[in-house]
Amino acid sequence: MTESEFEAGLKADGYNEIEKLSLDPRPGKGRHRHLFAIRGLVLSGAFIVAQESEPVTYGPGQVFAVAEGELHDEWIGSEGVQILVGRKYSKSRGGES
Repeated sequence: MTESEFEAGLKADGYNEIEKLSLDPRPGKGRHRHLFAIRGLVLSGAFIVAQESEPVTYGPGQVFAVAEGELHDEWIGSEGVQILVGRKYSKSRGGES
């Protein structure tokens, strides 16, 4: 899958914040939640995500996703990582029940 194909899929699925990130190696951030859904394509390096189970390592060409509000942790592999990532905010964002 190319970057442009992935980005087109993000847009089609309602991900309205899309950016390419280069992140330095780092340990886990600690279990946390986001106020948005996130989907990313690993371009280089390794991105490690632990959701309900053991950590899963995503490498180049692989896609990871974390649902809005899902408790998770994330690490950046020893070489750093470059990812194309999209964020999608729910319609209830902004105080609606």
